[in-house]
Amino acid sequence: MSQYFRKRLQQGELLVGTGVTLSSPEVSELLAEAGFDWLFLDAEHAPLESSALQAMVMAAGSQAACIIRVPTLGEATIKHALDIGATGVVVPQVHTAELAALAVQWARYPPQGKRGMGVYRANHYGFQASEYLQQAAEQTVVVVQAESAEAVGNIEAIVQTPGLDAVLIGPYDLSASLGHPGDLQHPDFRHAVERIRDACHAVPLPLGIFGMTVEAVRPYMAQGFRLILLSVDTVLLGQAARELLRSAKESAHGG
Repeated sequence: MSQYFRKRLQQGELLVGTGVTLSSPEVSELLAEAGFDWLFLDAEHAPLESSALQAMVMAAGSQAACIIRVPTLGEATIKHALDIGATGVVVPQVHTAELAALAVQWARYPPQGKRGMGVYRANHYGFQASEYLQQAAEQTVVVVQAESAEAVGNIEAIVQTPGLDAVLIGPYDLSASLGHPGDLQHPDFRHAVERIRDACHAVPLPLGIFGMTVEAVRPYMAQGFRLILLSVDTVLLGQAARELLRSAKESAHGG
C-alpha cells in the first residue's frame, strides 16, 4: 500500500497515521500490522539516527507508508530520509514559500528538483536505479508543516509551491507562536487554522493535522482534512498499560 500513498493522498482519501518515536523496528512493524495508512517517523524530536530509521522503514515494509519528519530543512537530512527508502518527508518549521520550494527542490530529482543521486537502499543499492528514478518521480511525498504565525501569514504563497503534496498543521507549535500555548480553542488559533484550510482548499492541496485523540481530530476531518496524524507510540503504550492496570486492580477490589 505504501507505493500508492501519494495517489491516495491526491485522490482525497482519508489517511490515518500515528507518530513513531521509539527506536525499534518491532514498533514500526506492529503499527503497520495494526493497519495504519502511514507512520510518522519523528526524527525532529525523537533520538532517531539514520540507521535506526532505515531499520524502522524496512520493518514496516509495504504495509504502511513511512514519512520521516526530518530534524531540519536541509539538503542532507532530506536526502538521507529518502535514500533509506522512506515514502516521503515532512519538513518542519516552513515559514515561507521560499523554504517550501527548497524542501521540494531537495526531495525531487532533476528536472523537478536537485536531489542528489547515489547507490543506496531506496534504489536497491544501484540494481534498480533507473526504475527508482521513475518511481520517485511518481511516488515521493513532500509535506511541509505550517506551525507558526509567519507561516499563516504566507500560507497563500506556500500552497502554490510546485511539487508540494500536502500541508500538515502542527497545532501546539502554532498555538505557541500565536501567543496561546496549548490553547487550541482560542479564537486566534481557530482563525489561523481556518486561513490555512481555506488556502489549501482553494488550490486544492491536501491538508492534515495532528491530534492526540479521535475527538480532537474529528472536527477537522469534517472540514476536509485528510492527512490525519493520531497520537504517538509512547502515548498509545502508556495509555494501554494504565488502563490494563486500572482494570485489573478494580476487578481485584471488586472481588
